[in-house]
Amino acid sequence: MKLEGIHHVTAITADAPGNVDFYARVLGLRLVKKTVNQDDPTVYHLFYADEEGSAGADITFFEYPGARRGRAGAGMVHRVVFRVADDSALSFWADRLSGEGIDARREGDSLLFEDPEGLGLELRAVQTEDTPLVAKSPDIPAEFAIQGFDEVRAFTRDPDKSRGFLEDVLGFEARDEDGWEVRGENRGGQYVYDSAESLGTPGAGTVHHVAFASPMHDHGAWQQRVAEAGAHPTPVIDRFYFRSIYFREPSGVLFEIATIGPGFDSDEPKETLGERLSLPPAFEHLREQIEPRLTPISNPRKPAEVSG
Repeated sequence: MKLEGIHHVTAITADAPGNVDFYARVLGLRLVKKTVNQDDPTVYHLFYADEEGSAGADITFFEYPGARRGRAGAGMVHRVVFRVADDSALSFWADRLSGEGIDARREGDSLLFEDPEGLGLELRAVQTEDTPLVAKSPDIPAEFAIQGFDEVRAFTRDPDKSRGFLEDVLGFEARDEDGWEVRGENRGGQYVYDSAESLGTPGAGTVHHVAFASPMHDHGAWQQRVAEAGAHPTPVIDRFYFRSIYFREPSGVLFEIATIGPGFDSDEPKETLGERLSLPPAFEHLREQIEPRLTPISNPRKPAEVSG
């Protein structure tokens, strides 16, 4: 069995309207699902991705209004790395971010910056045979658009603590001393550790968990493999748009293995993804109680025509 790279990354925001403005307008991602946290349906779960809502392009946020700013530390993901096509794309983004008053610094083939709540982000020029996962934002030329995930970076006190689990149980392939490639038949990405001695503080601007992608037919076997390794995974949880198991790897980072599919078009057409509050069937009867409690948000990105 092989995991198909990064499925999604989920973080925390205290400000859903500002979050939508940054990820949908500034970064040009498509808001593909406006729903609720299925473990706490009083708060949003917002999903941004490419035009199709593909696994591998999907950064998501739980909104806890008024939450204090968090700080990444050992046992937490601290940076999310997206792909772009080339150096000219990095130049485009440097100018665009500067125009928004966002500080960004160039390091080799990358552009590093933070979202408005301090979440570490990176755009990296990557040569790959993986399909570009692109959102069709009207004011971002397609050749410069974000193309999906390349890497997540986490803090740990000791990378060797997790090495055996990552390689022997999850099938990560060592790339260097503190980094691994996660690649299946169709897609791949990287998982990398940086050193940190102190623990972090969860809150706005921090990552809650990182999910890796599994074909549907392998998902139950992954749950069994992780359990046999002593990592205490949850049972398989049906999230309606995909199925999930959760567990902590030995350095403390919360991992999820999520299925590729059924997909975000399970309850609304691709042409109108994210335009209304979607509630999985188990929560639909609570709509009248849930909807008035959620922060009003307006998507600044006009829907784009979906091919296929």
